[in-house]
Amino acid sequence: MHTVVVGTSGVTASDVLAVARGGARIELSAEAVAALAAAREIVDALAAKPDPVYGVSTGFGALATRHISPELRAQLQRNIVRSHAAGMGPRVEREVVRALMFLRLKTVCSGHTGVRPEVAQTMADVLNAGITPVVHEYGSLGCSGDLAPLSHCALTLMGEGEAEGPDGRVRPAGELLAEHGIRPVELREKEGLALLNGTDGMLGMLIMALADLDTLYKSADVTAALTLEALLGSDKVLAPELHAIRPHPGQGASAANMLAVLKGSGLTGHHQDDAPRVQDAYSVRCAPQVAGAGRDTVAHARLVADRELASAVDNPVVLPDGRVESNGNFHGAPVAYVLDFLAIAAADLGSIAERRTDRLLDKNRSHGLPPFLADDAGVDSGLMIAQYTQAALVSELKRLAVPASADSIPSSAMQEDHVSMGWSAARKLRTAVDNLTRVIAIELYAATRAIELREGLAPAPATRAVIEAVRAAGVGGPGPDRFLAPDLAAADAFVRGGELVAAVEKVTGPLR
Repeated sequence: MHTVVVGTSGVTASDVLAVARGGARIELSAEAVAALAAAREIVDALAAKPDPVYGVSTGFGALATRHISPELRAQLQRNIVRSHAAGMGPRVEREVVRALMFLRLKTVCSGHTGVRPEVAQTMADVLNAGITPVVHEYGSLGCSGDLAPLSHCALTLMGEGEAEGPDGRVRPAGELLAEHGIRPVELREKEGLALLNGTDGMLGMLIMALADLDTLYKSADVTAALTLEALLGSDKVLAPELHAIRPHPGQGASAANMLAVLKGSGLTGHHQDDAPRVQDAYSVRCAPQVAGAGRDTVAHARLVADRELASAVDNPVVLPDGRVESNGNFHGAPVAYVLDFLAIAAADLGSIAERRTDRLLDKNRSHGLPPFLADDAGVDSGLMIAQYTQAALVSELKRLAVPASADSIPSSAMQEDHVSMGWSAARKLRTAVDNLTRVIAIELYAATRAIELREGLAPAPATRAVIEAVRAAGVGGPGPDRFLAPDLAAADAFVRGGELVAAVEKVTGPLR
């Protein structure tokens, strides 16, 4: 099994995906263990002094003015975890919780948090055992960290609350730890706070969304090319010299992908109606511009994610010179903004894909295709309601594009009076990515059927490869009306699993 070694300088997006989705094992480097021990010595020294230090010998948030005596500090750390584990609503997905815990471990191992090495090792042990704390949908405002979600994870480290075992059953966390020989941690000064104070949930969801969107943008380039082909459109608008004079990198990449898919097509440029087209509709002709803008948004979001991965987010932090200083680095605004940007881009990509699908189904605009791509229009309804489903998904995408990060609700008696709502932005982006996958799958379904209905004209080799692969995956072709939901589900799985891109790349080589 793949092993991820956590050091002091952060981790990569690939590491996060390997742990969250691939179940990779985790090891702490010797460098990280040494840094943990050194930072802990500083915290222990401060704890022994009479002067109050936030998070070490004081309360938290609006209660930070109270100095806590030494005999109550262990109770203070337990209490912050118990009281902050106040989430509600449905359970969050296993991969999100694993990313959340792993990213908190990444920051703990930086040597800036003051957590003991044995606490970090317990975090790694829990992940390696396949134990997943029960984390709920609601509870984070994206400021002072993803507090409630991280608290539910810390509660599991203490042997309290509920967690899911490797067999998928939810049980008391203490039982699961005991079964795997993991001793619950007894938190000391600052450790409870350090386990809660990070942007780890929203960052983990951002990293996974970026991985999914990388596949979806390539998939959208493919389906756009297939629709252009099915509509007998012109591929001249994809010429590299046209995109070179407006040098947005995403636009150029999308156009290059579409051109690669269409290479050798016998359908592009044919007009079967009496009124020759001077230009194709915007949804076809401007596909690279819209998808390209989304790709550039993804690139910006990836830059933010990489910076956050290199960060140590906690409050207070232990600095190399021995100071322990309060800060505002836990504020989620940088991550929250790009999560919202991506939801906007996803909505627009879904919107243009739906417009292309609708064009394929409308006999007045499809240039010779049967109404709704039906076998016997009137007796058969064809893909009429598949487009309704796509329209419903796009409508939902537009609602999900409303930014969460523009909102703020003060908390903690006005001490935390401006919050990022980054967790909420991340949660709605996950839904948006799911829906966008379905939208692209429906365009794929319609475009492949339309191309097969163009008798006498040979599609591009890459297109033929897609049709063969999608039919082998259980997605039916043209014919009389049948139960459509299974076909759509199969198309969704084909896109979601990366099989669409893989089928094309066998012919074209790697897409950009």
